[in-house]
Amino acid sequence: MYAVTGITGKVGAAVARSLLSADQLVRAVVRDRDKGAEWANLGCDIAVADLVDAGALTKAFAGTEGVFAMLPPVFDPAPGFPEAREFNASMYTALAAAKPKKVVALSSIGADALQPNLLNALGLMEDALKTLPMPVAFLRAAWFMENAAWDIASAREGNIQSYLQPLARPIPMIAPDDVGRTAAALLQEHWEERRVVELEGAQRVSPNALADAFAKVLAQPVRAEVVPRERWESIFRAQGMKNPTPRMQMIDGFNAGWIDFPNRGANARKGCIGIDQAIATMIQRALT
Repeated sequence: MYAVTGITGKVGAAVARSLLSADQLVRAVVRDRDKGAEWANLGCDIAVADLVDAGALTKAFAGTEGVFAMLPPVFDPAPGFPEAREFNASMYTALAAAKPKKVVALSSIGADALQPNLLNALGLMEDALKTLPMPVAFLRAAWFMENAAWDIASAREGNIQSYLQPLARPIPMIAPDDVGRTAAALLQEHWEERRVVELEGAQRVSPNALADAFAKVLAQPVRAEVVPRERWESIFRAQGMKNPTPRMQMIDGFNAGWIDFPNRGANARKGCIGIDQAIATMIQRALT
């Protein structure tokens, strides 16, 4: 049996679906039993545990072949990433006590970046879990294509606002379904000690290519427009962020190129979902 955290989200759900399709037993780790009803109907075991409750997590992870571990994203962290540190401590304690045979932890491109930025939280996670006594794989996923869901409304008006720039510069992106499938495959692989697996799509995606994908699906012209760097902080604060600096630093890292995979992803695993398919799926979901 494999325990899956984050199963109510897109990546965790994709992990669980992939495992179930391979005739593997799945334990869905949820904070609310009602949210596990869908997975119970699919034959999953249900474990109720908050990610900061090490005792409940230990019970959820006990007796499993492997655990898919992911921390809830915090896009507006307090200085010093106290939220991530709390989750990391609970996760480490539970995994060390439960002793699953292996762990696949969702990390990110840029987790190894030394410069201050939002993805330092994933670097902290890797540091916390790398000393676990069982084999651990850190799945460093690229920028999620799903982030483009925020642009659907403006794309229908003919433009998307891009913080990624210059507009012609492609960056590594990946679809959440590809992340889930890869994580499920890793859980069923054998390895020793610690490993890092990088994951991106077969083709890198520029803001212009993203606009073109919207244009194809919407059957209308869509153009990407740069959001000037000097406006970022005021925009993010107007959206309710209290500490936008780490997010801005992360975007700077993608734009400057110091957030990337080594050798521009030459050794990264590649997903099978392209940006056209990803955008089409997002728009279809938005309509249902």
